[in-house]
Amino acid sequence: MILKCIRTVALAALALVSVNVCGQDLLARQAPIDRKLKAVDSLALIRQIKAEKSVYPAYSLYPNWSNERVHAYGNTVNVPDSFRIDLTGFCMPTTHTQITSKCGPRWRRMHNGLDIKVYIGDTIRAAFDGRVRMVKYERRGYGKYVVIRHDNGLETIYGHLSKQIVKEDEYVKAGDPIGLGGNTGRSTGSHLHFETRFLGEVINPEFLFDFPKQDIVADNYLFVRGANRYDYQRKRLDVALKEAKAESVSSKDKATSQKQAGNSIRYHKIRKGDTLGRISRIYHVPIDRLCKMNGIKRNTVLRIGQVLRCS
Repeated sequence: MILKCIRTVALAALALVSVNVCGQDLLARQAPIDRKLKAVDSLALIRQIKAEKSVYPAYSLYPNWSNERVHAYGNTVNVPDSFRIDLTGFCMPTTHTQITSKCGPRWRRMHNGLDIKVYIGDTIRAAFDGRVRMVKYERRGYGKYVVIRHDNGLETIYGHLSKQIVKEDEYVKAGDPIGLGGNTGRSTGSHLHFETRFLGEVINPEFLFDFPKQDIVADNYLFVRGANRYDYQRKRLDVALKEAKAESVSSKDKATSQKQAGNSIRYHKIRKGDTLGRISRIYHVPIDRLCKMNGIKRNTVLRIGQVLRCS
């Protein structure tokens, strides 16, 4: 009887061990399958993101997708102070190089793009990858025109076409034919009216494209709100960027000198354009401390040549 009980217990234990081993074997076999499923899920997610981007180019920047109006945003869009636009992967919209009218005031109206001389029937191509937002006709304006929103955030407008050969919501690649040159709408001769916009803000196409050289001006463009239409705006921006860079380098040099000099007293001679805020940033000293050290107030008018103690 005792031997029978021992045999029963032994068989039960062996069965439990076998089940445990089988379970571990099953889990071991399942692990590669789980990894494969995770990889499939990741690929599916990547494909879904790519699909959304192709359906709604620059969807993180624009508030909507509308086929009704060219200038569809107004106050509904949040235009950043600055944004760097990638211009690689481009195609010139036409092989013609003659600019007949520039961006800016013209005949008491604002001309928001470039006019490039083309002939009726010339092929017009998409400048970048993107999706066609509008294919419309405007008798007293663009004539037959196409609007494309691109993956880099730009929107391009191609006006006065004789024929549109794309449809709204169609995805196009850079270089794909989208229309034929023409003389439709408010036009006095065959040409391409070409506009570049970012969130509805006009960018002078000459800041992006060099039509005589048939190339882009640079691999990327720094969009700065209020400095994208005229040459003088870009020149001021270039000067400001250079000054900011020089000031940053100068501040680093002064900080290094301060570290080397320990707690030595430093002075600053007031120059044109200096403010307490600027001096505070250069020497890393709070404005209130500057005022206390020099016996002045925040609203004290600084005189050119005046010397302030800064440490």
